[in-house]
Amino acid sequence: MEINTWLLFVVASIGLSISPGPNGLLALAHGATHGPRKTINTILGGTVGFTSIMALSMFGIGAVLQTSIGLLIVLKLLGGVYLIFLGIQLWLSPPINLKLSKNSALVSKSSMFKQGFLSSVTNPKVLLFFAAFLPQFITTKSSLVLQFIIMALTFAVIEIITEYLIASMANRLRPWLSKVGKRFNQVCGGAFIGIGVALPLNS
Repeated sequence: MEINTWLLFVVASIGLSISPGPNGLLALAHGATHGPRKTINTILGGTVGFTSIMALSMFGIGAVLQTSIGLLIVLKLLGGVYLIFLGIQLWLSPPINLKLSKNSALVSKSSMFKQGFLSSVTNPKVLLFFAAFLPQFITTKSSLVLQFIIMALTFAVIEIITEYLIASMANRLRPWLSKVGKRFNQVCGGAFIGIGVALPLNS
């Protein structure tokens, strides 16, 4: 993977990680309820789930690559359209309003890991997103396995850091999101629209 492509992937992954979603909200809720140190189990579970879906998406795309490079170009264009669609949905979505309980329950680390994992793998939109997102960065010039390792490790590190920060600042972020949540959604939605337009053109 070329350095410029990797840097684009880093920027796009950061945008994905900070965008409102089930795992981010779960990290926010667990951070406020159980504290950031215990919430790392939730975050790791979600990251394992995301990485598993990335593997399914990428190696499914690998089968397409073996059939036709032209199909990959079509997949990139369709993926760009889907990213634009998601961006518009996020732009129009209402602000996040999450009420949290301050009573810490006796929840095991394994249970929190399971909640994080299931939150990511049971969301069909995640598979659709990665199927649209990952082809924008795949090249036929290098090993698909190597590209997967680089992208999976990069995304995992970004996701863990981002969600841990969310969990650490849960009590501060919740009222902030209630005040500027609509604008925040518009910024994230605009970023997805920009990615959907720019990346297929950069192929």
